[in-house]
Amino acid sequence: MYFPAVNDPFIAGEDQGVWAPADHQRIIAKLTTGLGVLFYREKAIHLEPLPETMLDEGKASQVPDISLRDNQAAQTPVIIEICHTAGLKGDLRKVIQLIDDDLYGIREGFIYDYHTSTWLRYRFGDGGLTTESSFTDILALDLNDFLV
Repeated sequence: MYFPAVNDPFIAGEDQGVWAPADHQRIIAKLTTGLGVLFYREKAIHLEPLPETMLDEGKASQVPDISLRDNQAAQTPVIIEICHTAGLKGDLRKVIQLIDDDLYGIREGFIYDYHTSTWLRYRFGDGGLTTESSFTDILALDLNDFLV
C-alpha cells in the first residue's frame, strides 16, 4: 500500500485513510473485478477476492491490497500487493513476513510493480526467495491475465 510522507502535525494517523494513486487503485479494481466474476458469478474459484481487508478481525493486523479469502476455513491463502518501484522493497518484506510468520494461513503472496509491469511471487517454504511469476498454483490462474 502506498502512503505518502506527511509532515503536517495536525493530521492524525487514523484519519489518513487510503492514500493510493489512481494507477494503484486501477490495478486493484481490475484484479478484484476479474477474480470477483470468477467467484461470485461463475463459481469457478473458491477464494473470495477482497480489497483492503484486515487479515484478523479480532485485532489490528496488516492489510494487503487484495486478500483471497477461503470463507469456509476462515483463512487467506493468497494475498496481492500492488506497488511502484520505489515501494517494492517494503511490500516484498511485508509479504515475506506475513507468509513466513504463518499466522493467517497465507501460502502465496504476489507483488505487482505497475511501473515496470513486473510480478513477483513468494510461497510458504520458499526461504526468502521470490520468483518472477504471476501464476497462482492455488487457483491455477495467471493473475496477469486480468490486467491485459
